[in-house]
Amino acid sequence: MTTISDTPVSSSLLTTMNPVQASATDTASATQDRFMKLLVTQMQNQDPLNPLDNAQMTSQLAQLSTVTGIDKVNATLQALQGSFQSGQSLQATSMIGHGVFAPGSTLTLSGGNALLGVDLSGPADSVKVTIRDASGKAIHTMDLGASDTGTLPLAWDGSTDSGSAAADGQYSFEIAAVRAGQTVGATPLAFGQVVSVSSGAQGVKLNVPNIGAVNLADIRQIL
Repeated sequence: MTTISDTPVSSSLLTTMNPVQASATDTASATQDRFMKLLVTQMQNQDPLNPLDNAQMTSQLAQLSTVTGIDKVNATLQALQGSFQSGQSLQATSMIGHGVFAPGSTLTLSGGNALLGVDLSGPADSVKVTIRDASGKAIHTMDLGASDTGTLPLAWDGSTDSGSAAADGQYSFEIAAVRAGQTVGATPLAFGQVVSVSSGAQGVKLNVPNIGAVNLADIRQIL
């Protein structure tokens, strides 16, 4: 049987359990104490013929209030950042095992199948994808014709322009998009499967083999 005690928790125990909050409070309190000691010392040692006027005291007290307010705002922002990152991590874990498209110009041909993608910043009259082998030689061109703005997932069966089948392995690709003779912004998208999630000072990252650590905001499409 588990017993729950209603004995009040001591302040020292709370400090141990929540060091960040305690540290922020101690810092603000120490700043106030130092300021008040300096102000009292200044008043005690002021020149009787030229005493500290009210405007100077008011200004210094206002500075103390500003510093205290900034400390409180910083503590609040840190708490909000931690809560937001926790929410992002929870959201990101639901993507483990899913395939995603993210910025990248590499693709993996396996069993005669490979996935890649294009993200167009505007509509295009002509979109062409050129696939290159490890040496940089162009081996296949995909003519997609006219395409609208947005993400376009593509599949490559490993066929080459010479009529042979490409061997399984790593390849790269590039995109050329044009509208009315002007270049259209086109981002190549690599495909990979999310295997894990990591979080730290750089935020929440999705770990995707063949792509790397990807920010949630960089994911263009989830399969």
